[in-house]
Amino acid sequence: MAKDFDAMEDSNRSGNPSIHALSDPARRQWLHGGLGALVGGALAPWLAGCAGASSGGPLLGFQGIAASSADAVRVPEGYVAEVIAPWGEPVGIPGAMPAWREDASNTAAEQALQMGMHHDGMHFFPLEGSSTHGLLVMNHEYVDDGLLYPDGLKTWSAEKVQKAQAAHGVAVIEVELHQGRWRMVRPSRHARRFTASTPFAVQGPAAGHALLRTAADPEGRRVLGTLNNCAAGMTPWGTYLSGEENWVFYFDGGEAITPDQRRWGLRKRGFYRWGEHDERFDARRHPNEFHRFGWIVEIDPMDPAGTPVKRTALGRAAHEGAWVATTHDGRAVVYSGEDARFEYIYKFVSRDRIAPGGGNLTKAQANRELLDHGTLYVARFDADGGGRWLPLVHGQGPLTAANGFADQGEVLVKTRQASDALGATKMDRPEWLAIDPQRREVYCTLTNNSARGGPGQPGVDAANPRANNVMGQIIRWREDGDFDGLTMRWDHLVLAGDPANARAEARGSIRGDIFACPDGLMLDARGVLWIQTDAHASQMNQGELARIGNNQMLACDRTTGEIRRFLTGPVNCEITGATMTPDGRTMFVNVQHPGETPGDRSDPDEPNRFSRWPFGGRPRSATVAIRRRDGGPVGT
Repeated sequence: MAKDFDAMEDSNRSGNPSIHALSDPARRQWLHGGLGALVGGALAPWLAGCAGASSGGPLLGFQGIAASSADAVRVPEGYVAEVIAPWGEPVGIPGAMPAWREDASNTAAEQALQMGMHHDGMHFFPLEGSSTHGLLVMNHEYVDDGLLYPDGLKTWSAEKVQKAQAAHGVAVIEVELHQGRWRMVRPSRHARRFTASTPFAVQGPAAGHALLRTAADPEGRRVLGTLNNCAAGMTPWGTYLSGEENWVFYFDGGEAITPDQRRWGLRKRGFYRWGEHDERFDARRHPNEFHRFGWIVEIDPMDPAGTPVKRTALGRAAHEGAWVATTHDGRAVVYSGEDARFEYIYKFVSRDRIAPGGGNLTKAQANRELLDHGTLYVARFDADGGGRWLPLVHGQGPLTAANGFADQGEVLVKTRQASDALGATKMDRPEWLAIDPQRREVYCTLTNNSARGGPGQPGVDAANPRANNVMGQIIRWREDGDFDGLTMRWDHLVLAGDPANARAEARGSIRGDIFACPDGLMLDARGVLWIQTDAHASQMNQGELARIGNNQMLACDRTTGEIRRFLTGPVNCEITGATMTPDGRTMFVNVQHPGETPGDRSDPDEPNRFSRWPFGGRPRSATVAIRRRDGGPVGT
């Protein structure tokens, strides 16, 4: 949402060093020099770890496709891509399945029963272990007001605010492979929508904190809604984690913005005008409502009646998402990043081990408090290729009452300020992460940061010339010891770009098909790292991105360093939300905001100006089910 560079949040004015000021080019660009230069060096054990994943044949068994500017989804020869579950399709709640209306005249109440807008992160949850029958749980990040209503913003009302709120959140749908095609199963006892009005419980150290109490919730333990849900993760105990990302744009701040609000990027007026008809989004009237968003939420999709939870122990941020690793002794380690310029990367280590479940408890129920107890850390990346995880613990170092942190709850509500105080490393929009449990490595996309090196902004040193970083990169690290280790070794997997560009900072280090703005990541069971991109409509097919084409999905063989293009999306969409069935024979991918405008809001009089995907009418975000025609595993 509001991803054009002029509107993007940029509120970190701390003096912490940026990753560019700490990075050594000899370590950052290993793909640029090729595999041979590195096998005998420090990366040899890393590369050996993934060599086994490709033994017995090439890891990438498909023929790469060309970049495209067409208004279509394209996949390699021998593959088929089928559209399911577009925006507005009823999710399948029994007795409540209102049909989609092409003119966008569905009511708010109807939208609350339908697929939300702007599909994003998702996961497939198999039913009884099946690879042909399961639940898709997915995020609906934000809305385009020009498409959501017949007349866009020409009129404004409480009903329109309620419809926008109903188009946000998370959907749970049941799907099955039937006669060779994927379809939604409706009605379904599992079908459910979580919106910006759904009650969420608050748990963890900040639950009940004074900073979370409001007139409507004096106990500070029950929040209405989740919004701007972006990436997602699935836990080892079978639940779904979703990140509340750019929530600040929903609040009106007025003239007298406090230092705390300013650190989070609050502006005089929100982008969505919700505060005009829902006063809780007016931070002047309800300043603590502002503190009740920016959390990781946990949902048990197998419990249709369960209450979703905001997990405050994981910290408050512009969370892209959350991904879980497991230590040797069975504890959970949750990694997350903030999709904002010059913000941070975090990890949380649980105090307790993951419980097995049993008796009358499912595994999800046995671990319903696991993420409420543990230690949150923020990352510092050092110039020598090492790094350290800094504990965000009240009473340690500068995190004291004298410095504005009265207790652990306040540290978590003000996670950014606490990270500033610890001297964490400012990053270039850390978004999705992927975890390799065998090699105990973590990968993170740093999508871009055109403000890098600009006037009054953190610069780069001569060893790392990525000022005006419009291309982005992927960083990786390996913890020293286990996933709960306090130190790490880091490197860059690849710098995105186009070697034909005149500007050195925009050429990148790619071996294979070029791309820009890496965002989504998924590591499949065979060891393929899948990369999805999110260049904005104001960037695509012009300037330094002129030869890159529409947003796309690529596969990286980490043994050879080759990156190969697998999918291209329709005009001005984002490609996001990859997940696979357990047998690897179906990949689900989300196509978000086809036809997005450079200003992020469509003209209601010309809803099809840029795209008619997927069905030739009003553009609609949707899920694509991708399979090999011969039934083999995707990517082979």
